[in-house]
Amino acid sequence: MPKEILKITPAEALLKAAHYCAYQERCHNEVRHKLAEWGIYGTTADELILKLIEQNYLNEERFAKAFAGGKFRVKQWGRLKIKRELKIRGLSDYCINLALKEIEDDHYILTLKNLMVSKLNSVKSAHPLEKKQKVYHYLATRGYEGDIILDLFKEIQNLSN
Repeated sequence: MPKEILKITPAEALLKAAHYCAYQERCHNEVRHKLAEWGIYGTTADELILKLIEQNYLNEERFAKAFAGGKFRVKQWGRLKIKRELKIRGLSDYCINLALKEIEDDHYILTLKNLMVSKLNSVKSAHPLEKKQKVYHYLATRGYEGDIILDLFKEIQNLSN
C-alpha cells in the first residue's frame, strides 16, 4: 500500500522541517524527500530548503562531518564506504573530503587493526590463505582500502613470526 501524502501549507512545512533538522543533522536530499512526503515540491521545496540553510538548520558540511564521524566511531566503517554513502546522499566532493579529514589516521589504522585481529580470531578455516581471504573480504566490504589491509596483514604476520 503506497504511503499517503500529507498536504500541508509551506509555513507548516517549514516548521516541521526545522524540527526534523533540529532533531538530527540532515542533508538536502533527506529534507527534499521529507518535503515531498508532505506534498511540497519544486520551487516551493527549494525556497523552504533555502530558508532552512539561512536559519542554519541545514548545513551539508556539518552533516558530512557528523555522518562520517558517527559511522566511523559507531559502525567502524572505512573511508571508502563513508565516501560512497555521502555520494549517494548527493554531497559535494568538497564536503566529503572535509568530512574524511575528521578521521585521524592513527585512530583509523588502530580501528582497522582491531577489526582485523577480532575477525582473524573468529573465522573458522583450516587453510590460512582462505582465512586471510575471508578477513580481507570482510574488511573491504566495511569500506577499508585494500592496500592498507594488505599492509596490516604483513605487519601482523611479521609480529607473529
